[in-house]
Amino acid sequence: MTFARRFSRIVLYALLILLSVSYLLPIYLMLVTGLKPFAEVNLQTMWQLPNRIAFDNFLEAFDKLWPHLRNSLFMVLPAALISSMIGSVNGYIFSKWKFRGADLIFTLILFGMFIPYQSILIPLVQFMQFIHLRGTLPGLILVHIIYGIPITSLIFRNYYAQISTEILEAGRIDGAGLIGLYRWIMFPLSIPGFVVVLIWQFTQAYNDFLFAVILTNTAQWPVTVALNNMAGSQIVQWNVQMAGALLAALPTLLVYILLGRFFVRGLMAGALKG
Repeated sequence: MTFARRFSRIVLYALLILLSVSYLLPIYLMLVTGLKPFAEVNLQTMWQLPNRIAFDNFLEAFDKLWPHLRNSLFMVLPAALISSMIGSVNGYIFSKWKFRGADLIFTLILFGMFIPYQSILIPLVQFMQFIHLRGTLPGLILVHIIYGIPITSLIFRNYYAQISTEILEAGRIDGAGLIGLYRWIMFPLSIPGFVVVLIWQFTQAYNDFLFAVILTNTAQWPVTVALNNMAGSQIVQWNVQMAGALLAALPTLLVYILLGRFFVRGLMAGALKG
């Protein structure tokens, strides 16, 4: 290896390490603050390690957030699964079954990705009131399913476009129809695509705040809204607040730790290739 290549590699690794540290600094600050007693929390010593570790901050935060964390999980899991299934069927239809107006319909579906959430809040609230789902978790689930359809349809359409049509033609010769081809051929081949879409939809729905704060009441708040309302009106217990933020981030963190390698494999398999 030449000196120039070795030097460029050292610079690259140094830059990557620097960027990693900069990304991890907020997590370090949250963890350190969450482990401090309230008396030690101040701006002058916020980077210092705690003199005494206070795990009761996490217990207090968990007691306050657990009902809302449960609401988030009850909302996210069906929303991610249903929107992924609908997107899978849409991707299969638009990639392998061409019909008149297919491109126009697909373009209209994708148009939903570019509509700002804020622009549809008033008609959305009115519609939810009309169908008597405002203030409920099913209403929030419905919103995330509908808003997830454009991106899931796009991902699956691009993924299915990589699958050879000869496989489907062989299935037609064996007598499989529209549903049979999807059930016995396309669906088993789409596991990498489902991994990508499920992780994406889980993250998007779990981290949502705008729809959650508008469409749910206090008892149905997801964890993102509950975390925002943990701050007191007079005194903010930053140690408990930081501990709560770490607990709220734990589900998505675990998803990427446990399934991150499958997410990368799904991307490499063509799930996001156009």
